[in-house]
Amino acid sequence: MIKITLPDGSIREFASGVTPMEVAKSISEGFARNVISASFNGTTIETETPLTTDGSLILYTWNDAEGKKAFWHSTSHVMAQALEELFPGIQLTLGPAISNGFYYDVDFGDQKITDADFKKIEDRVLEISRGKHEFKMRPVSKAEALEMYKDNVYKTELISNLEDGTITFCDHSTFTDLCRGGHIPNTGIIKAMKIMSVAGAYWRGDEKNKQLTRVYGTSFPKQKDLTEYLELLEEAKRRDHRKLGKELELFAFSQKVGQGLPLWLPKGAALRDRLEQFLKRAQKKAGYEQVVTPHIGQKELYVTSGHYAKYGADSFQPIHTPAEGEEFLLKPMNCPHHCEIYNVRPWSYKDLPKRYAEFGTVYRYEQSGELHGLTRVRGFTQDDAHIFCTPEQLDEEFKKVIDLVLYVFGSLGFENFTAQISLRDQENREKYIGSDENWEKAENAIINAAADKGLNTVVEYGEAAFYGPKLDFMVKDALGRQWQLGTIQVDYNLPERFELTYKGADNELHRPVMIHRAPFGSMERFIAILLEHTAGNFPLWLMPEQAIILSLSEKYEIYAKKVLDLLENHEIRALIDNRSETIGKKIRDAEMQKIPFMLIVGEEEEKNGTISIRRHGQEGKGNITVTIDEFVAIVNEEIKKTLKVFTV
Repeated sequence: MIKITLPDGSIREFASGVTPMEVAKSISEGFARNVISASFNGTTIETETPLTTDGSLILYTWNDAEGKKAFWHSTSHVMAQALEELFPGIQLTLGPAISNGFYYDVDFGDQKITDADFKKIEDRVLEISRGKHEFKMRPVSKAEALEMYKDNVYKTELISNLEDGTITFCDHSTFTDLCRGGHIPNTGIIKAMKIMSVAGAYWRGDEKNKQLTRVYGTSFPKQKDLTEYLELLEEAKRRDHRKLGKELELFAFSQKVGQGLPLWLPKGAALRDRLEQFLKRAQKKAGYEQVVTPHIGQKELYVTSGHYAKYGADSFQPIHTPAEGEEFLLKPMNCPHHCEIYNVRPWSYKDLPKRYAEFGTVYRYEQSGELHGLTRVRGFTQDDAHIFCTPEQLDEEFKKVIDLVLYVFGSLGFENFTAQISLRDQENREKYIGSDENWEKAENAIINAAADKGLNTVVEYGEAAFYGPKLDFMVKDALGRQWQLGTIQVDYNLPERFELTYKGADNELHRPVMIHRAPFGSMERFIAILLEHTAGNFPLWLMPEQAIILSLSEKYEIYAKKVLDLLENHEIRALIDNRSETIGKKIRDAEMQKIPFMLIVGEEEEKNGTISIRRHGQEGKGNITVTIDEFVAIVNEEIKKTLKVFTV
């Protein structure tokens, strides 16, 4: 008998050789029907793999990320079979699961795949799937594997780098592929499949190698799931921050300025400024002091911090001065500069904590193929702050930062989030700096603070920064996509490297603990995600224009100007559309600009000192007529509901 530990901690005994599917059936026949993948002692296995030792078993369904991974990887096998049948003579390479689907890299030789081929590939995949062919793993010798793929240079290269006794094939239907495993029970579970696109991809990602064709696809256990996914993609296109940023005149890019370097237009700059002022007011209440640091720093600064050793290859090339041997770098991060600010003078434990905040612009050389609108750029501004405190103050300070992040999210409509506790890799410790003792203290500080705050948390190993663990806030947007926004990090290592000290109550020198935090993360990425989350309908307090005044004719422009002046006196952002256009055209344009309130003025409004209000997106619901004071009250009440009050 062997003992199987399940995720809920329960332990069950089974005869040696029991399969994950049999374990699932012992729990519930209904549950077993939904199980499509499994892992045993942290290794992905098949649902029919015999278990012969004690261990921990996790059973996955379509609703689990690992279940989807197995589902999509299995579909890539079926698609590869369809491609071989429809394009004889091609050479297959690799076909992994990725986020929201899978791909297979193929050498089509002299043949070409076009959009016109997609439908016949999809039909053949579904035809194969209906055969309910089981996915079966089998070990093969290296010699057998090389013989099998003697005409495929790509598979041969892969096999040559593998050790005999570690090579496995996966069979289904009439198709065999070199594979390490991780499949669904049979092809019949695949009920819907779509080719999403094709693109060029160099073999093994090396541009010196031959360019292959990467065929992207996705699949689902139900047709309605695919339909909903495609509808979601269409909505995502409508919400694309690059499209909205152009339409709303927020930002632009210029090839002459350079890739990945955004230009903020007046409306976008004003939006950024409002976000900055919003956070600065909260930071001031929380005891932060604003600092400013240069855009460059000596290379030695980043060597000391450890950033150069880790990220030097991803930085811009050093700036050489006329002085021999003198090198500067465009600032890739703010924390080394803040350490040097702390080091300007000696501190006592009575002076701590010190909280330095800066909206600091940093520069990192991202590969051109990785640049994407505002979410991946080469120059971006972080809402950075670094707190230097005693070890005794760490818990309270960390919790205060959590409060600040929750305030930011609450005021901007991000309500669906998970706090990810990002810890060191449990095996590979080479990529981290500092002692195990300091890492354990830092990790425990984050775990305990998150628990005390009652956050919904998940733990991810290997996601820590090289100098310390993190609490990353993973936010789901209106389309259900997950983004990493705010982050808080505990760092015992930079204070060591920069020899930061304070005099304790014992009159001895001690090292402070450093907290890194950025509720927005970067202004560019945050605004991009906020744009897509809200579809450009920002909270009223943040909108570039909160109202637009539309006069029915030139006769009422003087009254329109009077209304504008009154609104500006109440700090309501408004403008007048006095173009020689019909009122219908003006309304349509205001809708496109997503302006929350359209204030229509004509004879009746001028006579009674009122305005007629039309809300954005409420066509057909009719207008309401109010006085200026009543409208001001409406605006202020709506802002009050969304813009939270930060308390310390």
